[in-house]
Amino acid sequence: MSTYDWDLIERLLHEVHNGAGHSFTPRPYAEQHAAALAAKGQPPGDLDHLKTRACEYEKRLLERGFIESRPEEVGGNGENFVLTERGSRLLSLIDSSIPGFEYPRQVLDQQEDALDENTFDWVSAEARIAGGAI
Repeated sequence: MSTYDWDLIERLLHEVHNGAGHSFTPRPYAEQHAAALAAKGQPPGDLDHLKTRACEYEKRLLERGFIESRPEEVGGNGENFVLTERGSRLLSLIDSSIPGFEYPRQVLDQQEDALDENTFDWVSAEARIAGGAI
């Protein structure tokens, strides 16, 4: 079973969403994530491992259709992305600024691989995940 660092994925998706005109750089975003964890008093773990994981997530999010290259007409520079419809759904499920975000993360964690395209599409289509009820 694949487990994901949803907080790190959330940060990466927010960076994609806000990245017009800027290159997407997962390693510095991982450093910022580690600093945010430390500021909250949570151990960030091994920084090199976190940076590697951020790069792996970038690759997986791109390969599995959660993000795609940003078109030039909307600020694309060949090194940045936009959220796809699937990526927007993922962000809306795991976004910690939305009340009740814990439940969708729990449901995703129960899957063999929550970022598998078919698995995610099926799980995210379930009305119960958005409402927090079983």
